[in-house]
Amino acid sequence: MKKRVVITGLGVVAPNGVGVQAFTEAIKNGTSGIKHDPQLEKLAFSCQISGKPIVSDELALEYFTPLELRNFNASGILYGVIAGMEAWKNAGLPIETNDIPDWDSGTIFGTGTSGIDKFRESIYKIDDLQTRRLGSTAVAQTMNSGVSAYLGGKLGLGNQVTTNSSACTTGAESILMGFERIQAGLAKRMLVGSTSDSGPYIWGGFDAMKVCTFKHNEHPEQGSRPLSASASGFVPSSGAGALVIEDLESALERGATIYGEIMGGNCNSGGQRGEGSMTAPNGIAVQKCIKDALENAGITAGELDSINGHLTATSKDAFEIENWCTALDLKGKDFPYINSLKSMVGHCLSAAGSIECVATVLQLHNDFIFPNINCEDLNPDILSLIDTTKIPQIAIVKKMKYIAKASFGFGDVNACIVFKKWNSNF
Repeated sequence: MKKRVVITGLGVVAPNGVGVQAFTEAIKNGTSGIKHDPQLEKLAFSCQISGKPIVSDELALEYFTPLELRNFNASGILYGVIAGMEAWKNAGLPIETNDIPDWDSGTIFGTGTSGIDKFRESIYKIDDLQTRRLGSTAVAQTMNSGVSAYLGGKLGLGNQVTTNSSACTTGAESILMGFERIQAGLAKRMLVGSTSDSGPYIWGGFDAMKVCTFKHNEHPEQGSRPLSASASGFVPSSGAGALVIEDLESALERGATIYGEIMGGNCNSGGQRGEGSMTAPNGIAVQKCIKDALENAGITAGELDSINGHLTATSKDAFEIENWCTALDLKGKDFPYINSLKSMVGHCLSAAGSIECVATVLQLHNDFIFPNINCEDLNPDILSLIDTTKIPQIAIVKKMKYIAKASFGFGDVNACIVFKKWNSNF
């Protein structure tokens, strides 16, 4: 029999809150983490606002030694290690210091790039004939698997330790990969999640593509507007989200807090066929991903209480809602509640799915639906499909059983996960 998989630890580094407690309060209150970015203004970006987590030197020193931080210039690894180790501690798991690794525990921790600022620093030093001044950790900071390697070493993980990468689908995909490994009995627990670097060298390409907003530079907190008629592009941001997931038997045996259960999900691709492309989703594939996720989870569309959408504040928002309606065969007031964390944190790119999954689990565990902010002027194309009451603009206190979380990424790749509220009676 397949193992049941539950969530026992959470960690997050987000633009509107570092740490689970601060993040929970922020999303309940609809607090934005978007601010003016002087660096983007100096570099003449069209979009001069962003979402960057605030990580103090003191906090960094709780997770890295002074020696490790010497010549360190990889924000994504910093965020990922903090979120991952918070999730590990939140799960009540020890950090072993003996010579034997934990064979039952591993990590799949994704990213889009690693240490892009370190890469830039390296290029200049090499060109200036200062290669030996790069430091001994330049490779670890810039290899794509740097974040999982750092976490694997700090936690002594002896099971699979790897990094996945699937654009904006990365975080959701990492969770499903870890879920499948535990289901198959290949690991007792996995630290899953994803991270993204901060800064102009990550965000510049999107600004050049004109998919980032430029209309809200004077009012940063109003800039990220999923589901809104006045949405004009996404706000670039960064951070990391992490979950400890483990088989139910292991969690019960050690008396762990259980935040929820992963019922199932699906990853697929539209193959960049039909209306799909490198940058646009194939609607048929999106619909199939959602349908197959529900089937894998063993639930019907009508059982969904809420959806945490991808919803980036671009012209594709209405198309996403249309795909949900078609896949679920639900419209109007029959449609589940839906929200987008990006209204508060912007688009965290490769970290988006994992941070949003942390928010999804927090809603289930704490019986609330976080609000959509900046959508007082709801998109009429969306309102022609679902009722306005299904797009909450203030937090709702509500007990729920099932929430779906979806992520759709460049390359025409999709992921959808179904989470269930934990009930010890079943």
